[in-house]
Amino acid sequence: MAMDMRAIVLDHPVEPEELRVRRVPVPEPDPGWVRIKVEAFGLNRSEYHLRAGLATGATFPIIPGIEAVGTVDAAPNGEFAPGQQVAAMMGGMGRQYDGGYAEYVVVPASSIVPISTDLDWATLGALPEMLQTAHGSLFTGLAIEPGQSVLIRGGTSSVGVAAAAIAKEHGLTVFSTTRNPDRVDVLKQHGVDHPIVDDGNVAAKVREIQPEGVQAALELVGTNTLPDTLKAVAVHGTACFTGMLSDNWSIPDFYPMDYLPNGVRLTAYSGESNDLPAEAFQRYCDLVAAGKLSIRIDRVFTMDEIGEAHRIMADGHAVGKLVVRV
Repeated sequence: MAMDMRAIVLDHPVEPEELRVRRVPVPEPDPGWVRIKVEAFGLNRSEYHLRAGLATGATFPIIPGIEAVGTVDAAPNGEFAPGQQVAAMMGGMGRQYDGGYAEYVVVPASSIVPISTDLDWATLGALPEMLQTAHGSLFTGLAIEPGQSVLIRGGTSSVGVAAAAIAKEHGLTVFSTTRNPDRVDVLKQHGVDHPIVDDGNVAAKVREIQPEGVQAALELVGTNTLPDTLKAVAVHGTACFTGMLSDNWSIPDFYPMDYLPNGVRLTAYSGESNDLPAEAFQRYCDLVAAGKLSIRIDRVFTMDEIGEAHRIMADGHAVGKLVVRV
């Protein structure tokens, strides 16, 4: 396939406005790898870290993008039929090898989830990494059960909105935070039972509503808010550290006896595509299509608008997912 394609290539860390589309050769798949004709991809914090020079284990030049949706274009081993709708995510995409910010991407067959849906490509493009992270955090990290309560710290992020929707669909009472009072109504629209304006003291506000605390808490902001999030959790409850919206990644001088409230468990989640089984992803797509799972897309961009999209992500101005339609 001696052709070229449009892609966003990072030669080194840059400012959002320096991101450009260029022409590069269409990649060829080796056995065990699959080439996808990309229709859409979502933007993720991981790519912000890569672009800003904050990522570890990244090599340049690289095409960013840890997820993409589209159709199978070539599969040397025949794992997928040409034209099959698929989502690809994680597994080294956009870090160890070129990712989804392109018209074609080549990924290991193990990173692909097949799907069948009538959702438009932009909506589908919002879902893979967002649902994988939300699903894995709730079910692997927190082991949620119907009837429990969950606090989502960082609730207007794309994962936060998705986690609230999934938790509600699973029968939980949802507390969710935003630092912007103007976004409280957005949280309510997405099924949040108790929206909380985050002034740094969320635990006290949670316990005003539910004195014993929540059974589960999902930390999407970072280690700077984690101590307060832990204080909102009931004895024998669990907090899961998943996100770093604040870019605070580590805990200096971690002293467990002082840091962890009595009887509160702390776990973490950083998943792969196989943490979202194909049947679960298909079910979520069906629920979104039926209007039963509330997913928020903040805005859809073209590839040529990638700089603007990254600026919005860097400045934290999005509520929900940013998507590029290829």
